[in-house]
Amino acid sequence: MNIDHFIATSGYLTVFLLVAAESLGVPLPGETALVAAGIYAGHTHHLNIWIVFAVASVAAILGDNIGFWIGDKGGYRLARRYGKKVRLDERKLKVGRYIFDRHGVKVVFFGRFVSILRTYAAFLAGTSKMRWRRFLPANAAGGILWSAIYAFGSYLAGSAFRHLSTKLDLILGIVAVVVIVAVLFAVRHQTDKLVDKAELAYPGPLE
Repeated sequence: MNIDHFIATSGYLTVFLLVAAESLGVPLPGETALVAAGIYAGHTHHLNIWIVFAVASVAAILGDNIGFWIGDKGGYRLARRYGKKVRLDERKLKVGRYIFDRHGVKVVFFGRFVSILRTYAAFLAGTSKMRWRRFLPANAAGGILWSAIYAFGSYLAGSAFRHLSTKLDLILGIVAVVVIVAVLFAVRHQTDKLVDKAELAYPGPLE
């Protein structure tokens, strides 16, 4: 896929479609499209960087909300049907729901800055029945901040940002991973307690 060509011919639409698709769970290069659009806007001024930023923000938030809705409506049934293949049973689903209830805001916000989580965090939040009123602010804040960093960073730094973005991805990814790993570490060392707490919070079958 020649991202630069698509940006030159249909810049805003390309950014919107790729960022939205990546956010709702399709592994497409949304971040690459945003960086390419920022560089193109800085070099040619054929795109308005504020519009690029706005389009990316809306696409990130909208895509995540669609992914959340898909997870909320069908994720649990998929997990029940195919979960055994990856050792995902009812008990673990309850623990997952409990974690998202307690730490979902951190996972959703920081997940925007980790490539794999950026694609699947919203779906997992929906599958785990995270409350939408908690999901939306974290999702919006992460999407707007992510869009601002990559849109304006690439606009100001130009082509050099292609190389800088790799380091930026690494730095932001490390920060996000540290937060998420801290949560997972706490979970691992309190597994039995979490299972008991999750069972008390959600007695009986989840659905």
